[in-house]
Amino acid sequence: MNRSPLIFAATCDPSGQVRGKAFPATERESRMNKGVGWVPTNSLITCFDTIAPSPFGALGDTVIIPDETAEISVNFGTDAPSERLALGDICNLDGTPWALCPRSILQSALDRLDRVAGLQVNTAFEHEFQMPDLDLQPGEAFNYGAFAKNRDFGEALVAAMGDAGITPDTFLKEYGARQFEVTNAPSQGKTAADWAVLLRELTKRLAHMMGHHASFVPIIDPDGVGNGVHIHISFLDQQGAPATYDKAHPFGMSQKTGSFIAGILKYLDSFLALTAPSDISYMRLTPHRWSAAYNNLGYHDREAAVRICPVTATSEKKIAKQYNFEFRAADAAASPYLAMAALVHAGAQGIEDKLPIPEVGQEDLSELDAQTLEARGYIRLPQSLSEALDRFEENDTVRSWFDPQFSDVYLAIKRAEIEHVKNMSDVEKCHLYSKVY
Repeated sequence: MNRSPLIFAATCDPSGQVRGKAFPATERESRMNKGVGWVPTNSLITCFDTIAPSPFGALGDTVIIPDETAEISVNFGTDAPSERLALGDICNLDGTPWALCPRSILQSALDRLDRVAGLQVNTAFEHEFQMPDLDLQPGEAFNYGAFAKNRDFGEALVAAMGDAGITPDTFLKEYGARQFEVTNAPSQGKTAADWAVLLRELTKRLAHMMGHHASFVPIIDPDGVGNGVHIHISFLDQQGAPATYDKAHPFGMSQKTGSFIAGILKYLDSFLALTAPSDISYMRLTPHRWSAAYNNLGYHDREAAVRICPVTATSEKKIAKQYNFEFRAADAAASPYLAMAALVHAGAQGIEDKLPIPEVGQEDLSELDAQTLEARGYIRLPQSLSEALDRFEENDTVRSWFDPQFSDVYLAIKRAEIEHVKNMSDVEKCHLYSKVY
């Protein structure tokens, strides 16, 4: 069979879907400049392929301009075509960034942080996923035998990551039924979000080629464990030196790090709809699921919204290089660009407002009464997507981080998704979302 290789130019849209158009590889040079045609209302497509009420209607034109730094060509070593995917920016016809482009929204947040604090972000997305069609055996949690049965998949995925320019870190059989985790090394700026998008797509494509379905759904079974996305963050100063750690603080936070985290905690309930954006995300964000239920900072605490992560180094120089914190209230229904943009904007707001370094805890907040929580500044995070969207809509500061039209569009998309599943049981919702993500 004759083939003309195609390159898929894509965006990861507000519904967390990778959408775009393919063009002949022979046109690569010209398409890197002029892009492929796109339509504003395409950004109103929900994760269920319905179109939310659109302010654009049938009007308007944009283009997706691929970025060669976010382009991959991966051959899985079979007769199947290579995976050729190039992430890009949605632009106006004159080449300027379109206000609703998720990748450009992230770049705007990164520029803000650089401007107010002189910091560059070093980030890694840690992904959990499940392959629900695998045989289920008892005793599989973190088990070598379970890993060995799926070694071919893991090794092929790590090889594909390397071919895509993504630095692999670990692959493991996770705690949950048929659940795995894959991590990569941190990278700077929006490359971290690019890698998150590319890794998810490579995982799904490889699973499909091996006769399986890989799902990054936030939770696949209401009674089971969830699949989180843990976002690890550290900082570099303008000279490229580590800027997250300060040995003078009991828990190692520099002043800017503490104010950044304080901003995340202060505004978390109002931007949670961007990091946990599905109707079923809130089944996972409950106490004792090793996720996040409150706006707290913990030390090595996997139930905290933000966790100070352990380091293995002993010298001050190496500790400063390893030191990072982790945001745990996210999942793969989110566009990595929007999730990361929300965190960076919140952190920059905290630095601008000179927020004090927050309290670091090591306790189960679900055991505290409401009066104690309030006195210590803790709040229960939204317990539904609808509640999270309301808080986003009502918080003028959070909405000010984005173009006004973006906020309206995002609310329309997510409320349309809620409407789509409103008459389903929790089991039916999880099953449907597991096919989407």
